[in-house]
Amino acid sequence: MKEILFSKTHEWIQFLDETTVRVGLTDFAQSELGDLVFINLPEEGDEVLVSESFADVESVKAVSNVYSPVTGTVSKVNEELLDHPELVNESPYEAWFVEIENVSAQHEFLSEEEYEQFIHEEE
Repeated sequence: MKEILFSKTHEWIQFLDETTVRVGLTDFAQSELGDLVFINLPEEGDEVLVSESFADVESVKAVSNVYSPVTGTVSKVNEELLDHPELVNESPYEAWFVEIENVSAQHEFLSEEEYEQFIHEEE
């Protein structure tokens, strides 16, 4: 499995190649949200911008935005999550939201160790 990197807005990112990434919600984020009951995803072909909301998730606690860690075009949507949002709670690093191609800008990403330290400092 390719390395997973993290954003400070609690999304994970995995580079599939030089200009294509897969994005999901971190284990920390899903545990803070609680049981997810609905996910609203973008459409294939939608443009996403770094630091802008591209999806939202509804849990038993609240509705939260999911922010794009990159600028690019949505090339794939994980439609399985539309019917089974609980997959994010069960396997957050396998339940990816979207694949984004033609990545032209990106956040500064954290390694797993840096992300764990970031979470610890926030608490």
